[in-house]
Amino acid sequence: MAVRKLILATIVVINLVIFSFGVIFTSSWFWLLIVPFPLLILACYNSFQSKHAILKNYPVLGYFRFFFESIRPEMRQYFWESDTDGRPFNRRQRSIVYQRAKNERETVAFGMQSDPQAIGNEWVAHSVFPCHIENHDLRTTVGNHLCKQPYSLSVFNISAMSYGALSKTAITALNKGAALQNFAHNTGEGGISPYHISGGDLIWQVGTGYFGCRNEMGLFDDDLFAEKANRPYVKMIELKLSQGAKPGHGGILPAAKNTPEVAAIRHVVPGTDVMSPPAHSAFKSAEEMMTFIQRLRELSGYKPVGFKMCIGDKQEFIDICNAMLTSQIFPDFIAIDGSEGGTGAAPLEFTDNIGMPLYDALSFVTTTLIKFGLKKHIKLIVSSRIVTGFDLLKVIALGADACYSARGMMFALGCIQALKCNEDVCPVGVATQRPQLYKALDVADKYVRVAQFHRNTLRATVEIMEACGFKTLDDVSADKFFRKVDNINTLSFQEIYFRNTGKLVKNHSAFESQEF
Repeated sequence: MAVRKLILATIVVINLVIFSFGVIFTSSWFWLLIVPFPLLILACYNSFQSKHAILKNYPVLGYFRFFFESIRPEMRQYFWESDTDGRPFNRRQRSIVYQRAKNERETVAFGMQSDPQAIGNEWVAHSVFPCHIENHDLRTTVGNHLCKQPYSLSVFNISAMSYGALSKTAITALNKGAALQNFAHNTGEGGISPYHISGGDLIWQVGTGYFGCRNEMGLFDDDLFAEKANRPYVKMIELKLSQGAKPGHGGILPAAKNTPEVAAIRHVVPGTDVMSPPAHSAFKSAEEMMTFIQRLRELSGYKPVGFKMCIGDKQEFIDICNAMLTSQIFPDFIAIDGSEGGTGAAPLEFTDNIGMPLYDALSFVTTTLIKFGLKKHIKLIVSSRIVTGFDLLKVIALGADACYSARGMMFALGCIQALKCNEDVCPVGVATQRPQLYKALDVADKYVRVAQFHRNTLRATVEIMEACGFKTLDDVSADKFFRKVDNINTLSFQEIYFRNTGKLVKNHSAFESQEF
């Protein structure tokens, strides 16, 4: 109260002095009121308002608190954050993407900055007999015996990001980059936009809203789906059950963002709020889901069809495996998203506290599929914080066949991790629909960076494989990767994730010490 009275008294005195000088001497003094008089009005207003306690007690100085809070992320990132402290990606991770995307020098000087004795530190065992790998184009074939159009998938691809979440220039650059380097681009659940059709192979993601293949009631439409799924650039179909950033949570497309263009892509009414429900309306059980997957396979001309999910209740995944055996309908792939996955916007509790982390989920899915004799039919694709060759090889060691990267590809486009994705003010034009922002993203420059990031990441992956003596991806083994688990003990991924199952032998889809 004393501070508030002092501030008000000071501002009042300043205004009175200036006003008096203007009356006594010359009217030119009145120009000096341009600052203190508005401050007086502001101070008087804040003294009587009841919405902000800090402004009521500090009617002018309180604004400094809001100002410094607003620039806190930038101040931390640019001045106080170390190269290894940033979240969700630290500066070393972001820098390696920028360097590889720009084809610049990516070596580091003077040794490692992280603490090798810190709990959580990970490393891979090299070989004294390194090998040489001629082919750097690492790929896996997706499509089991039920599929008539199998697809040769790169092990490193663009994760699901819809047009609307990302700008038209960002989507175009991603797709052109995928075309240049021959890898796949997941559309996200927002449908196939004109900006996805720039030469790159597409994985068409179908979510709970059935955007692009829905009727007027919002239900799945066979004819619309078949028309799009049979387009030559659509190589695979991904049925989205859930995502790691907000598993079990639906979404809403606000009327303000539902422009005629977006509405045409998603087959919705423009200018209306459009719901993306938490669950699918086309099926209600694991058995019905298998039938729906077969329906998608037939409608698409027997292209590879799979589903994406974040693991929650383990029994539900086991039920899905039982449904596969009962129906003899096997998806061609399963995409596993860890709870570390990102999104433009999600409730805090869903982002931080719901869903299984990637490594736990991947090892569980791998073990379960092998136990049920299903791994030979199904390829595993994973996503969540994969930006380096070491990240890629770790998930392959745990049973993955390929991976997605979303934020890595965004960094390649120029993302600076401003953490403004949900505010439509992305400063580099990646996650915004504002023309004045996204027009600054030069497609001709950025698509080359996307392609170079992909190429250089696979090159780095192959270099690690050569150093470790892994001649093929099947040789990448969980017993060669290690993690510091406490102050004393270091365990291999084999001991951490496959302790009770024996050594995973991926080219036989089984474990050495145990026959399922």
